[in-house]
Amino acid sequence: MIPIRDTTPTKTVPVVNNTIIGINIVFFLVQLAQGPAQDHFVYLYGLVPAKFTVPQVSAYFSLGQRILSLFTFMFLHGGFLHLIGNMWSLYIFGDNVEDRLGPARYMVFYLLCGLASGMAQLLFNAHSNIPTIGASGAIAGVMGAYFILYPRSRILTLIPIIFIPWFVEIPAFFFLGIWLLLQIFNAAGSSGQAGGIAWWAHIGGFVFGLVFLKLFDRIPATGVTDRLRHATEKKRSHRFQVVRTANGEEEANLYGTLTITQYEAMVGARKLITVPLGLQNRLYNVVVPQGIADGQVLRLKNVGKTKSDGTRGDMMLRVRVQHV
Repeated sequence: MIPIRDTTPTKTVPVVNNTIIGINIVFFLVQLAQGPAQDHFVYLYGLVPAKFTVPQVSAYFSLGQRILSLFTFMFLHGGFLHLIGNMWSLYIFGDNVEDRLGPARYMVFYLLCGLASGMAQLLFNAHSNIPTIGASGAIAGVMGAYFILYPRSRILTLIPIIFIPWFVEIPAFFFLGIWLLLQIFNAAGSSGQAGGIAWWAHIGGFVFGLVFLKLFDRIPATGVTDRLRHATEKKRSHRFQVVRTANGEEEANLYGTLTITQYEAMVGARKLITVPLGLQNRLYNVVVPQGIADGQVLRLKNVGKTKSDGTRGDMMLRVRVQHV
């Protein structure tokens, strides 16, 4: 299952989430630049449990180096696909959690989840001499928070069936629940890092994400948070939207709602919408003209249901302008 996009919109630009993605990319480039010394670089800045538990190993590292590795490990990756997979998941789930917590609290939340995931991996593999690297544990914490905050959100998911791509919407609680169960099954059936994957770091990150969210939700937002929210307020809604339609009086016509911002209502916009119809998801490009008003209807000709005479009905999209 490959997540493509969630259906929960955000009101602010995820500056911290985007910055974290950028830092991960920079770290990966620095890692690649090490060339033949890359293994030494990963061992130095990765999380190696033996650094903390085996005297013969810890003697080679200062206290500062060992503490630093508790944070730097979450910005290193084992390869290009490892990086892309992690950053894509962070892109999908992180913006919504940041939108809820605010930039400052989200940054602390993310780092704490990464630290907690590393401690979980250390606890269950105390004497391992294998470096644990990757943002997966911290991202698992973000996914745990998303699981609590947006359980009814839907995840547009690509399920490849041989050579046929199948797009289906899966409820977030089900998608993330299945993901967690897979981590638990893999951890139970392995030493905790079989195949180079730190399963316990994933599980620890997810569980601590649930705990930390409850704690952070009790911390009242400060004036700084409000100012940051105002500064990062989005001018545009997400280009990709899911539009749920209903039949009108003419059964072949479909009716739905397209949401845009006030800024987009003034300057116009282009949207890519997906329309769930049974087990199918149809994709359409929609052009929103300049100066459109709240409540106006856009007509997409010949994209409705097929009539008895073989012609097709239309889709009527009512425009809803967000007022924030």
